[in-house]
Amino acid sequence: MTAPSSSVLQSLGMRTQQQLQQAQQQAPQTLGQSDFLNLMIAQLKNQDPTKPLDSNQMISQMAQFSQVTGIQQLQQSFATLSKSLSSNQALQASNLVGHQVLAPTGAGILTSGGNITGAVDLPSSASNVTVQIHDQSGQLVRTLNLGTQAAGSANFTWDGLEQNGQAAPPGKYSITASATYGGKQQAVDTWTAADVQSVSVNNQSGSLSLNLAGLGPIDFSKVRQIM
Repeated sequence: MTAPSSSVLQSLGMRTQQQLQQAQQQAPQTLGQSDFLNLMIAQLKNQDPTKPLDSNQMISQMAQFSQVTGIQQLQQSFATLSKSLSSNQALQASNLVGHQVLAPTGAGILTSGGNITGAVDLPSSASNVTVQIHDQSGQLVRTLNLGTQAAGSANFTWDGLEQNGQAAPPGKYSITASATYGGKQQAVDTWTAADVQSVSVNNQSGSLSLNLAGLGPIDFSKVRQIM
């Protein structure tokens, strides 16, 4: 059997070298440890005896593969940790079902004979703080005067009575607030109490949302207080 010429061996070595480099570039998706070792062995078998593989180049290739493998393992570890944390967070959040939370829903649910509680968020002390209650048609039902309030949260409670003293029908009511700063009336944020019916987990992002009775879902991170 005729031994392969040096040019053929060189061609095979170059081809194997190119295959190894291409495989290394695709490593994050397809190259595994056994694939890398098989390519390395093939490269050694088919190298040109007159021009053997540079040991420094081989070490560099092995270092690159080791780095890629380490990154893959780190990504897998983080993914596993993220799923574990999300599951644990969802389990803890499930304990909120049946409780109330304070959230920026901009609305509240009035039950028969019940009330709606919440808070006004004031960035600084303000005078003439008021809370406006509107029904679903947009009609103003009641205005609560909180007077002068210090910076922070100013709590309020609507007893379910309209401005004329009659009981408002049960249902959903929108809630807004305003305060006077420098002689000008400005809108300020409100937070209302709501009942938690269930907890949902986003399978892609792992984020949690609370399903509030009559108000729909809200991101768990937006909850200000658990009551």
